[in-house]
Amino acid sequence: MEVFALVGPLYRRVQRKVEQDAPIQGLSIGVRAVLDLLREHGPMTVPQMGRAQALSRQFVQRMVNDAMAQHLVEALPNPAHQRSSLIRLTDDGRAAITAVTTRERALLRQVGGDLTEADVAACVRVLSRMLELFDDVDVNG
Repeated sequence: MEVFALVGPLYRRVQRKVEQDAPIQGLSIGVRAVLDLLREHGPMTVPQMGRAQALSRQFVQRMVNDAMAQHLVEALPNPAHQRSSLIRLTDDGRAAITAVTTRERALLRQVGGDLTEADVAACVRVLSRMLELFDDVDVNG
């Protein structure tokens, strides 16, 4: 319970900081999440992005639409599913997410202190296991 008590406020504060800095790149936190997911995994469908981020398909679709309006992503035919296009980054989208994540990494490096790589790896392992516990939660219903 102590971890959950810390993760929520931490997430909301980091999200707010990203939103405050985002006007530099003109990205909302939702569009930023879509761009980052596509940078990490390559072209994906909206439902795949929703599942990966535990977000509703409707919310992800709105963020994809916003990103398309800014020419940050584009839709491609999906050979596996005619009605669900693949979404991929454009060159502008890749440049935007690279700039944002570079700035964020510089900010997060300030955490440092006496934390070791092993500390960070253990934290990631614990949070990943906690996330797996809730894999069955349907974010669309």
